[in-house]
Amino acid sequence: MSFDDDIDPKTKRHKPRLLDNLSVPDLKNYIAQLHEEIIRVEAEVTRKEKHLSAADALFRKKD
Repeated sequence: MSFDDDIDPKTKRHKPRLLDNLSVPDLKNYIAQLHEEIIRVEAEVTRKEKHLSAADALFRKKD
C-alpha cells in the first residue's frame, strides 16, 4: 500500500492523499484500505511486543 513516493522526505511521514477528485465509492474504498492497513500495523505491533516481552523475560536478572 505504501510507496517511497508517498513519503515526504522532510518529515518522513506519508503525504496526505488528495481527496478532492475521489468519488464517494472511491473514498469508501480508501477508508477500507486504511482500516486494513491499521489492522496489519496493529498485528505487527503486537508481534513485536511479544518478542520484546520474551527477550525481557530471557535476560531479566533473577533476584
